[in-house]
Amino acid sequence: MATSSAFDPVASKAGDTVDNARQTARSARETVEEGRRALPKLKGEARKAFDDGVDQLRGQARDAADQASDQFGTAKLYMVERMQERPITATLAALGAGFVLGLLFAGGRR
Repeated sequence: MATSSAFDPVASKAGDTVDNARQTARSARETVEEGRRALPKLKGEARKAFDDGVDQLRGQARDAADQASDQFGTAKLYMVERMQERPITATLAALGAGFVLGLLFAGGRR
């Protein structure tokens, strides 16, 4: 009997440990289930955030393309005006640029 009473506190602590482990396992299962229930909502929110970001980028790209188009048109008008003012100078500048580009391209073949 003396042995039995000596093991009673140990058995009691072991029982408490088992009960705590069961409670921890239940809590873990509940947490996993909460995560599974929240997943569709999180997926929808992520999709919406992604779509909003894509729409914003499309708008910014459209604005940049419009601005580039405007600048290209301005540069084109400037070049036409300069060519009409000084046709000989513009022709010589174009020939010089073509010659330099030709040398650069031909230099890579040697």
